[in-house]
Amino acid sequence: MPDSGAAAGNQHQPGKPGDAGNAGGSATSRAVPVWARKSTLVLLVTLLALAAFGSTTQTWMTATLDPNQVGQAAATQNAIQVQGSKAATTVTALALVALAGGLAAAIAGRIARWVITAIIVLASAGVVAAAATVLADPLAAAQGTIAGATGVSGSQAHVELTAFPVLAVVAGCLLALAALLILPASRYWKARTKYDAPGAAGSPAAVGPVDEIDSWDRLSRGEDPT
Repeated sequence: MPDSGAAAGNQHQPGKPGDAGNAGGSATSRAVPVWARKSTLVLLVTLLALAAFGSTTQTWMTATLDPNQVGQAAATQNAIQVQGSKAATTVTALALVALAGGLAAAIAGRIARWVITAIIVLASAGVVAAAATVLADPLAAAQGTIAGATGVSGSQAHVELTAFPVLAVVAGCLLALAALLILPASRYWKARTKYDAPGAAGSPAAVGPVDEIDSWDRLSRGEDPT
C-alpha cells in the first residue's frame, strides 16, 4: 500500500505549477519583437541608405539663366538641370558609408555595434546637413554645374527645387533613428563570435528564432539550419 501511494504521488510531479511557469517563461524569453529582429533592422537601414543614395541620382534643381548675363554662346543652355550628386557631393559618399555600416552591424560583436551605430548616425547627420544646405541656398549649390555648362562663374539664375533634396533629409533623419534602434535590439540577437558568447566554448547554442542571416552563418560553419 505505501508503494502505490508513492507511485501516485510521483505521477503528479510532472504537472507541478512551477513547470508550467518555467515553460511559459522560456517561451516569453524566446519571443523577439518585430522591430528588434536583425533581418528587419538591417533591411530598414539598407533601404533608407539606398533612398538617400538614390536621391542623388535624380535632379535636385533646375537653374534658369539670364541670357543677357551668360552671353549668346550659352543662350541655348538657359535651363540647366543639377543632379544631387553635383549639388551635394557628400550625400552620395555618406549614404554608401551608412549602407556598409548597416550590413556590418549584422555580423559585428557587441562593442563593434556601438562603433558602427555611431558611424551610421554621423553619416546620417552629414546627409541631412548637406541636403539642408542645398535647400537653404540652392543657387550656391548650383554654381558649379552652371559654371561647367556655360563657362561663366558667379552668374545669377532662377533656381527651382524638386522634392529630392527633401527626400534626402527625411531619409537621413529616419536612417539615424533606425541606427539607434540597433543598440536596444541587439540584446535579442544571438552572439556571433566566441568573444560574445555567454557560455563556455562547446556549450549548446541558445534556442531562439532563426532568421535569414542566422541560416547563412550556420551554412558557412557547415551546419544544416533546417
